[in-house]
Amino acid sequence: MLTQSAKDGFDTLLTQSLKSSLAPSGTQACVSVVPDRADIPEKKMVVLTVSSYLFRLMVMFYFTPDAVTRAHFARLNNIDEAEMSEQSFMDAIAESGNLCCGILNRDLGNFFPHIGMSTPNVIDSNCAAYLQTLNCQHIRHFAVDIEQSPRFHVTLCVSAYADIDFTVSADELGSDTGELELF
Repeated sequence: MLTQSAKDGFDTLLTQSLKSSLAPSGTQACVSVVPDRADIPEKKMVVLTVSSYLFRLMVMFYFTPDAVTRAHFARLNNIDEAEMSEQSFMDAIAESGNLCCGILNRDLGNFFPHIGMSTPNVIDSNCAAYLQTLNCQHIRHFAVDIEQSPRFHVTLCVSAYADIDFTVSADELGSDTGELELF
């Protein structure tokens, strides 16, 4: 069972990680809630999972493989768009999803031990129609608006295996992107 505070916490941490990972340097992302998945037009999605013994959450990044999206991810990854192959385009999208979920994974580590993260999978967005079969206790859809970029959509699904209650305060929200630490 997820409390409302836990649902809000998952939403807040995902929103913060989206802002940190999907906007190129010098721009800001605005994240808002979308009431229904029917309002999500993109044709593909990258799916990542963050799990612990207490919960499993899935983050789905929707995208349309078009020129505008390609230009955004080329700019985000400092790649020359003309040199971006189909594989490097998919890799750039998957890496952005990895970065976002890595930030989320790190921030959730402040509340939960033993958290792991999956590798990204690119699938057809029609698969999201079956989210209800996962018996999730919390599903939220977001729109991400970034200057000079297409609108992106993201879905968060959380399944709890125990009672979960935590509160996220402004002090827990990091502003960095989890730079590599060398030991």
